[in-house]
Amino acid sequence: MPLLKFENTGITALAAAVPKNTVDNHTFGTAMGVTNMDEVIDKIGIKERRRADDATCASDLCFAAAEKLIADNQLDRSEIDLLVFISQTPDYRMPATSVTLQHRLGLPESTMAFDINLGCSAFVYGLSLVYALMQQPGIRKALLLDGETRTKAYSQKDRKTAFLFGDGGVAALIERNEKFGPSYFSLNSDGSRHDLIKAPAGGYRMPSSPETVVEKVMDEEGNIRSLEHGQMNGPDVFNFVIREIPKDIKRIYEHAQTEKEQIDYFVFHQANNYINGYLLKKLKLDPEKVPMSIEKYGNTSSVSIPLTIATELKNSLGGKKKLLLAGFGVGLSWATAVLDVEDCKVSEMVEV
Repeated sequence: MPLLKFENTGITALAAAVPKNTVDNHTFGTAMGVTNMDEVIDKIGIKERRRADDATCASDLCFAAAEKLIADNQLDRSEIDLLVFISQTPDYRMPATSVTLQHRLGLPESTMAFDINLGCSAFVYGLSLVYALMQQPGIRKALLLDGETRTKAYSQKDRKTAFLFGDGGVAALIERNEKFGPSYFSLNSDGSRHDLIKAPAGGYRMPSSPETVVEKVMDEEGNIRSLEHGQMNGPDVFNFVIREIPKDIKRIYEHAQTEKEQIDYFVFHQANNYINGYLLKKLKLDPEKVPMSIEKYGNTSSVSIPLTIATELKNSLGGKKKLLLAGFGVGLSWATAVLDVEDCKVSEMVEV
């Protein structure tokens, strides 16, 4: 497991964008014929989600967030040397969406741009890559753009997943500054369990065909999806979380030479209410230190950590704060970080 440490780098500004369209889970589930939606919502903790229309991609949400961030912070676009785009719902199989965003945002041709295709842990992974590159003197400012339209990746007729996922995009400005203390990362993966969260078809292992896009009943419970829709083994994913994440958080405490009392906020991937409730109890955390956005936005995959910061901690990041971030899921992949933020400016939410 790589344990990394970086100096003098931090997030100085954050902006988020979500689709205007709000999906009320109770109304949505009742229309599907589900009679116990109160019980379902209580378990997963998701009352509503945002869903992008057919014309809106993850890049559009990130573009809106980035434009808001640039305007609010009066950034000189010529000083942005790096753009990293995180998503598993990119615009195209080729070219990389990051390069198209470089052009849309009016950034110079000297901007380094690349994509990260990872999943729920990807924001923490992305931070580690950007922080590593920022150790080089030639990179002044970086944009980390994280966007997902997960509602398009899962069947709306599959009751195992239909109530979970929402769409969103976030832009983070990352800069070098001596005011930031050291940052610590623990990065992990286990591909032996890749089948637990997977879209079997649509890539090059099983290319799209008339058969792969046909929706049909896929299990004994009557759930309908195609081979190109995401599928999830919820119980085994939960077992993975309860086994691996507390251990990794203990590891990052030791690596950062810190204790939970020194952490101001713990920001977890917003998988569902049941998982986060377990982590809160297992780690004996103060609920006031564990912000949640899942009730309003659902599971937005890698976007959920920065979206939670942008919505729930908007007015709490004045002065110096120490955050613990933990992302986990598809891959399987998980990552934990302890980092400082200081006077991080969070913009008002943008609706697209």
